[in-house]
Amino acid sequence: MRDVFLQIAGIAAIVVALIHAVLSEAKLFPHVTVTPPRLQLLVRLVWHCSTVAWIAGGALLIATPYFESPTARHWIVATMAANYLFAMLVNAWATRGRHFGWVLLGAVSAFAIAGY
Repeated sequence: MRDVFLQIAGIAAIVVALIHAVLSEAKLFPHVTVTPPRLQLLVRLVWHCSTVAWIAGGALLIATPYFESPTARHWIVATMAANYLFAMLVNAWATRGRHFGWVLLGAVSAFAIAGY
């Protein structure tokens, strides 16, 4: 069952990352003005670094049950759970709990911890 929890966490992490990317492109960036304009692409790319990291973390969580090393399992789960937990806390604090992202990130953390 632990392996299933890790794979659920991984899939959820990828879904959350994709929602993050789509919503930011559809709802946030059309209203953002970056000065000077040449930095607009840089701001977008830096914003999506978290998207790429969350997708990579999700892929690692999905793959973790297939690793034969308990040490690898320990460090992957600990690192990814801490990563998503931190993102959850920052999201909840920054939006004062009004954005649903912190709940989704918390669910990813909870499933990863349950799969430990």
